[in-house]
Amino acid sequence: MTSPAAPGSLDADLQLALLLADAADAQTLPRFDAADLDVSRKADRTHVTDADLAAERAVRALLAEHRPHDSVFGEEYGADAPTSRRWIIDPIDGTANFLRGVPAWGTMIGLQIDGVVRLGVVSSPAWGRRWWGAEGLGAFTSTPDGASRAIRVSGVDSLDDASVSFQSIAQWDRAGHLDALLALTRRVWRDRAYGDIWSYMLLAEGRLEMVGEFDVKEYDLAAAAAIVTAAGGRFSSFEGEPSIATGSSVATNGVLHNAILDVLHGAPPVTS
Repeated sequence: MTSPAAPGSLDADLQLALLLADAADAQTLPRFDAADLDVSRKADRTHVTDADLAAERAVRALLAEHRPHDSVFGEEYGADAPTSRRWIIDPIDGTANFLRGVPAWGTMIGLQIDGVVRLGVVSSPAWGRRWWGAEGLGAFTSTPDGASRAIRVSGVDSLDDASVSFQSIAQWDRAGHLDALLALTRRVWRDRAYGDIWSYMLLAEGRLEMVGEFDVKEYDLAAAAAIVTAAGGRFSSFEGEPSIATGSSVATNGVLHNAILDVLHGAPPVTS
């Protein structure tokens, strides 16, 4: 493994984040759809597999070696004492898919500096796909031939032409906002629940205009928020706050962000 550059620029941190994703993929992909996959339940009744644990351990080990002064917040092993630079890790986002043999899962790696997520990597090895981006550096995805290409959110500027992903009806219902979701679906061209990390990456690639969900933690959102914003989009909570720590998210192509929030919060449609 090539040794990553020392900290000091987002480019160097992004190089490291891509190596962290390699290390996670080496743990997760061999265990995907494995007959002897070890699955248990955590205190919150969500599932965890041996692959989740091994992937986070591998990422933490590399960070301890290459960024010993940075803190880490991971889904499986919790949070270190906070520092100005904090790596936020979801070793397998979409564990329910992973344990059922559904390939819509991946590792999410984000770097938060002074409270703002500045870069992110999402790796989906079962699909042979990866996405990454950083503030000021743009956003990119891998191609089938192993090359990379820049990605950008769409320029769609009318709700009538917008395609949105709501992740899960149950999420919106439990949060008490099912009526808001239905109001939005009546205003847009198309609605689907693509689910989990894929929705955000479709948004970053310009294939959707909005993703929204509830009951989410920082590790569910950090990498996605960084990539979406690096691709020119906008990320906020349901209430419009620029934060990944509120338990909700609304990510858009930026152009439609305010219009979507207005619909979700019951503002009457603007007529010409």
